Amino acid sequence: MINKKFLLVVLSLFLLQGTVFAAAGIDESKMKSSQIAEGIDVTKPEFDTGAYAKKYKKVTKDGAVMQAMELMNSINISKYSYNALMGNNLTEKPFKIEFKNISEINPEYASFDALGWKKKGTLYIYINEKHRNAPPEALAALLAHEAIHQDEFASLNEETYAWTLEAATWMKLAEKNPNALKSASTLVARENMLKKLFEKGDYSNKYIKRAVYTNPGYKKLPTRSPGFEDEDL
Repeated sequence: MINKKFLLVVLSLFLLQGTVFAAAGIDESKMKSSQIAEGIDVTKPEFDTGAYAKKYKKVTKDGAVMQAMELMNSINISKYSYNALMGNNLTEKPFKIEFKNISEINPEYASFDALGWKKKGTLYIYINEKHRNAPPEALAALLAHEAIHQDEFASLNEETYAWTLEAATWMKLAEKNPNALKSASTLVARENMLKKLFEKGDYSNKYIKRAVYTNPGYKKLPTRSPGFEDEDL
């Protein structure tokens, strides 16, 4: 079972400091206003993939994912997710992460930003290939979310927590690199919308929870799942 008490403590500290489970898409018509600089492509910092290939060989072969994971490991708010991706999770195995045309799995998943999959005891994360050139900070935030999903049981409570953690991770990383906010990436648009909801709720899950509960991609989910049984997170 996920150590939710630890997760909530980490999230609280951040706030004081200032079988399919998916990251369903957010209404793009609402995201457009959050794109700070339409058409601007922010150059990614250089990253030596070869230097990290051995460290992440059990997780990914993709340099963009490695770069995102290094960012996750650089801040406390996403350390739990980072460790989960590396193998400290319910399966006791590293996640497998790659970019993929998710619609090839099922056309209904085409709009999803990422898709989690459990097969033969191994957890997989497929990031929508349209996000391959997204800033590593945005990918890190998305992976912080996806690492919360470690079994075949999903729920509205679990998604609410995952979205809130994603927003907090994005906010913290964007503080370190404000240029990431200027990207025209659709993933950045998603993260900026979550950031806006997080700030509107005074750094609580109030408005994120409302967005999760009304998201059509989650309409079949139960309210609770193992590790996320509380009515009020």
